[in-house]
Amino acid sequence: MADVPITIVLADDHAVVRSGLRFVLEAEDDLEVVAEAGTIDDAVRLAKAHHPTVLVLDLNMPGTMASSLDALPLLAAEAAATRVVVLTMQEDPRFARRALASGANAYVLKEAADTELVEAVRRAAAGEVYLNPRLGAQIAAAPDAPAGPPDDLTEREAAVLRLIALGHTNADIAAQLYLSVRTVESHRAHIQQKLRRTSRAELVRYALDHGLLGEPPADPAA
Repeated sequence: MADVPITIVLADDHAVVRSGLRFVLEAEDDLEVVAEAGTIDDAVRLAKAHHPTVLVLDLNMPGTMASSLDALPLLAAEAAATRVVVLTMQEDPRFARRALASGANAYVLKEAADTELVEAVRRAAAGEVYLNPRLGAQIAAAPDAPAGPPDDLTEREAAVLRLIALGHTNADIAAQLYLSVRTVESHRAHIQQKLRRTSRAELVRYALDHGLLGEPPADPAA
């Protein structure tokens, strides 16, 4: 068992869903649910009170805010050490883009929670990004990507960076772009050299700041 478990606040407005998610999470020795919330306001309050490693946050919950995503700036200011995993039924990739751009570390579909949530929580706890692979592929193929890569990146390097930022492994990227893993590794090294950024978190922030993931929608509740 891990010496220091990953602590989790679980926020969903359906008690039955929370119960099922708690069962999935606490089946792992290194994960511990320390509190549950049924509203956006309670999610923020409990994150501030418990300082969990990760907040698993349902996208659409009742509360004084219009959307759970509206809570992300507040969480960043008042519970900065807590990583956020957005859990939702919303499959529109625009919402995933907005979640990542607003500060979430992961975006998981509820239909895949039993197979993806544990990995997303662990990646978020490590400061990495996780995105449902199907949504990641849709975002990577979106036609609204910028026409010209910044900072002397080639089109291929921009495509690789885009997939890195969406949480894909080198093997995933190789398969999607029909490249060898060694070629992907070479592109990644060139990207890191050109951008002077080495960690995944830095590359994700760069991709978001330069619009490589596309523009998010104005309102995820619409």
